[in-house]
Amino acid sequence: MIDHEASVGPEAMVDALVSATNAHDLDALVACFAEDYTNETPAHPGRGFQGRDQVRRNWEQIFAGVPDVNAVVLQMVVDGNTVWSEWEMRGTRLDGVPHVMRGVILFGVAGNHATSARFYLEPVDPDDGGGVDAAVRRAAGPS
Repeated sequence: MIDHEASVGPEAMVDALVSATNAHDLDALVACFAEDYTNETPAHPGRGFQGRDQVRRNWEQIFAGVPDVNAVVLQMVVDGNTVWSEWEMRGTRLDGVPHVMRGVILFGVAGNHATSARFYLEPVDPDDGGGVDAAVRRAAGPS
């Protein structure tokens, strides 16, 4: 098991979270989060949740469905007790489909626990769907 208590602070919490994810150590991963952790997903407000128990349920499913999942933090900035982190997660689902997610997570941290997150991690869409012009048209609607 990963020694989550070895280091304290925002950067250490993210490092422990990455290590636990890549080791597929569910208990160590869950230990990175405060009991009353709050997750906001601004692009999908209905997906927000509270509590460490939901973190455990989420990651039980991820580890079961993407048994080789691996996480990398591409960039990280610590500002007081806030961590701005850019993530990439990769693996292969049980059905053989590649699993790739990228995005940003802003963590609030107290001690060595995430107390909150604003979660902007999304599945990567390998199909450009017509490029940037088509994407802007879809977002802006008919003109």
